[in-house]
Amino acid sequence: MSTELTTTPTDVQGHTRAERMRQPLAGKVLEATADHHGVCIRPFMMETVDYDTGDMRYVGVPCGSTVESICGPCARKARALRRTQCREGWHLDEEPDFTPEPPTEQQRLLTTYRADLVTDYRKALAEGAETDAEELREAIRDADTDLRDLGVRGKLPNPDVPAKAARKRSTRRRQDAPNLPRRRVEKRTVGREYAGKFRPSMFITLTLDTYGKVRRDGTPVNFATYDYRRAARDIVHFAALVDRWWQNLRRCLGWDVQYFATVEPQKRGAPHLHAAIRGSIPHDVVKQVTAATYHQVWWPHHNQPVYDGTHLPVWDHDRRSFVDPDTRQALPTWDEAVADLEVPVHVSTFGEQVHSKGILGGTPEAGRHIGYLTKYLTKSVSEVVEQDTTRQREHADRLHAELSITPCSPRCPIWLRYGVQPQGARSQMASAHCKGKAHRRATLGLPGRRVLVSRKWSGKSLADHRADRKRFVVETLAAAGIEKPPRDSPRLGWQKVRPGDPGVPPRAHVLMHAISERLTWKTEYDRALQAAQPPPGGEPHLSATPIAA
Repeated sequence: MSTELTTTPTDVQGHTRAERMRQPLAGKVLEATADHHGVCIRPFMMETVDYDTGDMRYVGVPCGSTVESICGPCARKARALRRTQCREGWHLDEEPDFTPEPPTEQQRLLTTYRADLVTDYRKALAEGAETDAEELREAIRDADTDLRDLGVRGKLPNPDVPAKAARKRSTRRRQDAPNLPRRRVEKRTVGREYAGKFRPSMFITLTLDTYGKVRRDGTPVNFATYDYRRAARDIVHFAALVDRWWQNLRRCLGWDVQYFATVEPQKRGAPHLHAAIRGSIPHDVVKQVTAATYHQVWWPHHNQPVYDGTHLPVWDHDRRSFVDPDTRQALPTWDEAVADLEVPVHVSTFGEQVHSKGILGGTPEAGRHIGYLTKYLTKSVSEVVEQDTTRQREHADRLHAELSITPCSPRCPIWLRYGVQPQGARSQMASAHCKGKAHRRATLGLPGRRVLVSRKWSGKSLADHRADRKRFVVETLAAAGIEKPPRDSPRLGWQKVRPGDPGVPPRAHVLMHAISERLTWKTEYDRALQAAQPPPGGEPHLSATPIAA
């Protein structure tokens, strides 16, 4: 008699394979815990040495990513800093102080020394002493570095004399564009005050023109008639068009308008601009400036490629230029290709949809608009532009295909496909492939800068706001008797970890140590904040100014 062995689909713990596969992995649990406590989940390692004691240890440094899908804690911290920056500069009632300090004696002496070097350098070039000229050129570079270290800002004069003056294009306005209104120039950056107590500011949204009717999901009604070429060129030149709009707005109003703006893609893939502007501007003026703003592109013609991906110009090492692969004739240079242009090859303009709204500082509405400005800063372009349906993916593919053959700058290697040598042509461009963001499928041509902040917005850079937050925490802890040694102490030396260093701890150990350290810091900070609270009926021990998250 045989006994049949029966099996069950469960293991000894009573779980099926499907149930076990649904259980979270230990690494994912660790990352989720780090994310919950605000610890960077992708730290890179640094080696630090204490010069006083000789102790060496490895420290995980936050990656600083601004995309939440890559590192949530770092992206949220970056967005919080941007919110602080936007809030502090939007409704200022006093002018930021940008009075330059007078030049120091050391700066003047070094500038005099640099002037002598430039004179000797040009003399060596004129006499054909190339070795002496190269040594002097290196000395000029060292002097420029020293001037920067001494706090000199701005562009230093180029020691090389330009070979020829660049061709000046006419600045006369186009006949098909309305004229800009102009007002008396005022030296100010803050807005006017109304009724002795109200100082409103503005929230403005600008969009690009239409390229064909689109559905609610952002896809064209008719793919065949949608103008992908103009859409791609407008995307590539969007940053220049925005810069021209700021110039025209300041020229029209007569005062130095300050702004905090973010660039985001619409569903159709075209970028649009949201801007917080300090001071009030009449809505009619905003529309007039937008209608009168355009950007002319004086580039060589690039409507139809001359060469395809398998038949491209080749580099001639003797002539140091690209030549036709069949005739061996040199391609026209960039200057030669644009010399005879009589009309621009493209003109970018904004669309008719212009949204402008007055905002009062300190109101819930101002807080909502700050959140709206920074809402998508932690999202990548591919996450903002939906590509869930077949039509959306086809639209993105067509737009990317046009962007892949649209030059993004005068130095773009794609110019070779149109039979033109790009500026600074070199043999490495022979593939006619450009790695710029304008040609990537993931970005769809969106400009690299997602946040645009004017120089006089808050009187602080992003690093200054970060230092303010750190200073507040250090002072709060010190008031409670908790001293933290600064990481930038001269007694500490920092250097990158060498590849293959066997002493580097595993990433999981680094995250667990960072989580434990973060919990300790939070406990100390909460205790310091509690100590800063005023006793019943008394005065506070220190200023409990709130800090950005």
